[in-house]
Amino acid sequence: MSHKRIFVTGASGCIGHYIVESLIQNTQHELFLLVRNPEKLKVDYKARSGVNLLTANIREIERFSDLLSEINVAILIATAWGNLQEVFDINVVKTIKLVKLLNPEVCENIIYFSTASILDSQNKLLRKAGEIGTDYIRSKYDCMYQLSRLKNVPPLTCLFPTLVLGGNEEKPYSHLSSGLPEIIKHIGLIRWLKADGSFHFIHAEDIARVVTYLVEKPPQSKELQKLILGNPQVTVNQAIDEICAYLNKRIYLQFNLSPWLIEVIISVFKIQMAAWDRFCLEYRHFTYQNPVNPATFELPTFCPTVADILRTSRYAEVKSQKLKVKS
Repeated sequence: MSHKRIFVTGASGCIGHYIVESLIQNTQHELFLLVRNPEKLKVDYKARSGVNLLTANIREIERFSDLLSEINVAILIATAWGNLQEVFDINVVKTIKLVKLLNPEVCENIIYFSTASILDSQNKLLRKAGEIGTDYIRSKYDCMYQLSRLKNVPPLTCLFPTLVLGGNEEKPYSHLSSGLPEIIKHIGLIRWLKADGSFHFIHAEDIARVVTYLVEKPPQSKELQKLILGNPQVTVNQAIDEICAYLNKRIYLQFNLSPWLIEVIISVFKIQMAAWDRFCLEYRHFTYQNPVNPATFELPTFCPTVADILRTSRYAEVKSQKLKVKS
């Protein structure tokens, strides 16, 4: 295993925590972690030597031009939500700038994190994402469009996570995992419903295993590589069935949540829907070709099923605490 210099942005986020922890524990590579607020990084980065903390905003990426010219692997996870100018500045302008600062003769792989929301079912750019997506989604669309047209840059591996789970007391929760307790809270009502829809999901621990593998196995081609991160697709109804089975909630009868009924609910409760929300409601099947997870590379998968989602979630933690109190 050759010694590598690895530059990581977004280390303090949910996915970033899992990836940095994996790289610290499973490799001896020298790490350079770019973080805006070191206090948000809960990983024990002092566990071994060779882990360097760089306190800065990616907007200041030019400060690290000399370092970037000597980097062997760049893992670009950092992203921004909220402020429109910040979103496009960080997610597009400065990300492209960082890529251009890497030396094609030295850097063997750029691992760039996008989102599966900008792709269609054939893994091609989804035009609607670029037209009516949220600021975040449109920025990711724009960045991917520009990255695909860059010349004379290191090999580029673009990762497109589907629905991401993850988080615990030592790592920040993903948006999906944060909302999972609310879903479980209302499962008594949800179990009576059926809906047409399907999706993929993946746990941040499994993303970290894939990324660690890619660090050790750089691409052999300079062609842009696109990998959809996710387990095999699951229908909404399958997910409801598996959650109910895990929670010992019987399903007696289910009513079809048809499009017309959804429209009635939206109208009655005066639910405000942006153009992208409306598109997602009508699109329904966010599925992709050949999703990748640790099993793809003959590695153990941490969270392959819907039942595993609950086993690895805050619900499992709360359930465990209740059992301890009772005992």
